[in-house]
Amino acid sequence: LKVENPAGVIDFKEVTRILPHRYPFLLIDRVVALEEKKRIVAVKNLSFNEQFFQGHFPGQPIMPGVLQIEALAQAGAIMMLGEFAGKGKLALLMTAEDVKWRRQVIPGDCLYLHAEFIKMRRTVGVVKVWGEVDGEVTTEAIIKFAIVDSSPAY
Repeated sequence: LKVENPAGVIDFKEVTRILPHRYPFLLIDRVVALEEKKRIVAVKNLSFNEQFFQGHFPGQPIMPGVLQIEALAQAGAIMMLGEFAGKGKLALLMTAEDVKWRRQVIPGDCLYLHAEFIKMRRTVGVVKVWGEVDGEVTTEAIIKFAIVDSSPAY
């Protein structure tokens, strides 16, 4: 894995400006490579203190597969929202297809989240995503997003 900028091309503060997610559901620590509408590489550093590790599974903590997909979707959303950033838009996960889990993700892992642009039609985008730890693929899928107007919080 060649990382263009280990310090991050988008830091945590900027990630929180782009994505509406917050603790404990924000699963991106920084973005280390980004080409708008082409590809992104983001990072999630996993600590034993992650809330989900406490119950999944005691004595053998594993990051839930659905949260791996969510983290990948968040990375893809950052890439897809490029032209819409700051314009009151959200990228909502519509589908995850051809999902495969290939390696467990555990405390101490640095999970690299990759997304590559496939296509965009109006407000629906499709990306290929995969997770990687120590050069091994952990998860892969094809994800479809809907770009929608964000509404005010309740």
